[in-house]
Amino acid sequence: MKISSRNVVEGTARAPHRAMYKAMGLTNEDLSKSFVGVCHTGNEATPCNIHLPNLAQQAKQGVTEGGATPREFSTIAVSDGIAMGHEGMKSSLISREVIADSIELMVRAHQYDALVGIAGCDKSLPGTMMGMIRLNIPSVFVYGGTIMPGMLDGRELTVVDVYEAVGSYDAGKISAEELENIENVACPNAGSCGGMFTANTMASISEAIGLSLPGSASPPAEDDRRNKMVLETGKACAKLLQLGIKPLDIVTFEAFENSITMLNAVGGSTNGILHLLAMANEAGINLTYDDFERIRKKTPHLADMKPGGNYVMNSLDKIGGIPLVMKKLLDKNLIHGDSLTVTGKTIKENLEELAIVEVPDQQIIKPVEQPIHEVGTAVILKGTLAPEGGVIKTAGVEMTEFTGTAKVFDREEYAFEAVSKGEIDEGDVVVIRYEGPKGGPGMREMLSTTAALVGQGLGKKVAMVTDGRFSGGTRGFMIGHVAPEAFVGGPIALVKDGDKISIKLEDNSLNLHVSEEELSKRKEQWRRPAPNYSTGALAKFASLVGSAANGAITKPAEY
Repeated sequence: MKISSRNVVEGTARAPHRAMYKAMGLTNEDLSKSFVGVCHTGNEATPCNIHLPNLAQQAKQGVTEGGATPREFSTIAVSDGIAMGHEGMKSSLISREVIADSIELMVRAHQYDALVGIAGCDKSLPGTMMGMIRLNIPSVFVYGGTIMPGMLDGRELTVVDVYEAVGSYDAGKISAEELENIENVACPNAGSCGGMFTANTMASISEAIGLSLPGSASPPAEDDRRNKMVLETGKACAKLLQLGIKPLDIVTFEAFENSITMLNAVGGSTNGILHLLAMANEAGINLTYDDFERIRKKTPHLADMKPGGNYVMNSLDKIGGIPLVMKKLLDKNLIHGDSLTVTGKTIKENLEELAIVEVPDQQIIKPVEQPIHEVGTAVILKGTLAPEGGVIKTAGVEMTEFTGTAKVFDREEYAFEAVSKGEIDEGDVVVIRYEGPKGGPGMREMLSTTAALVGQGLGKKVAMVTDGRFSGGTRGFMIGHVAPEAFVGGPIALVKDGDKISIKLEDNSLNLHVSEEELSKRKEQWRRPAPNYSTGALAKFASLVGSAANGAITKPAEY
């Protein structure tokens, strides 16, 4: 295959370029080899990413051992946990696009031949994989790893427990001292949030789609195996150069079907839907909500994972990790075993080499014949309130339908304040709007609000509907991604306090029970609010972003 880096370092005209490389310690021998970019999203913004610069050194060593020359660079990553519940969360989804764009620019500018991508927090995983797919040079993704669970009184904790404890404190169920005790131990070290939240969901998907090495998703961030896995990833990327295998050889339609199957089997985050749609767009594959529903209905929910279940990623790692899940699915012909991966081998071949032996009596991954749910948990809803669709994660949700009266808020902060003051009652449907991709902009996650409701004991007594998003840590009857969003005049913009809203999982419906005549009157009276940002990155994103039903992707304006 063509080695792009030769455009930069060969010939007399490139003497200045070689001089700059030699200023960084490279020799003529180094310059004679293929260049592999080693990108990471390391920073001090979040425990998910703080250790990634060190992991990058392992990847570079692997690239070197594989016979290529590594070139390290970094890009941004937003901490969803720290950005949650305030204006900062509007930057989170936008960072996905910035990460993909910045990787593209670095690789194109320096003509790297291949790419290792290391990422930790939620949007950095899909953003990195989107960049790889877009560039279509030999690439291997590797996850930074999960955090270990915190321990308190023999109970495993995650950061979501802290968010829910805030609601318990506001409701007078726990003291300030008890809240601080939870806060102090919930996040004990480096790594991404411990349950099957968005980061661990996308890490699981990275194995299922074939862009990462088998078994790479589950080892904890500070486990010695994580260092070895990253080293092997560097070697694998150098080998892909020799084999000439590129991302578009791997991320086929069947690979996306495998990813949707994984999303449902592990009870993963609704953000997985959004990100898979965005990744498919980069690959030029027409993936739709219909595909998600078709696959969900034939995929059993196998993994008993937080937040809807009982276990964290570290527990899954101890019994075999994602390869165990994939083996169970493959044995029942629920995934495409002939899909190519970054090993140069198929999923089936990879699993055969791992020779997986299931731990006796483990309770984390259920048999396909005795699943937690007969069908998957990443559900698409449609109806008069969401003509283009909305999403809900049903892992841990006991209700199958809910009918209630709307309490409408035009910002997440207004809703959180109402929850904190005890103004949300049993039977309410909390509607939070103007938080969509364009309206927010940035489609904020609502974990602060949903966790506060759960902490107050309202998780099974109310519902929520929003054109924003939810953290992978959200649980309960919470519907996000409602489209069309309020800012473009979708039906959610027309809801008033006291309106009847019904949600039914059995027929995948989300309906607003207001007459067409009344809705027409409201539509005539509706006026689009002024945008929240008129300059800068958020305004640029709002001007280019499309519907959540298509992955909230940005497309260049016509010119």
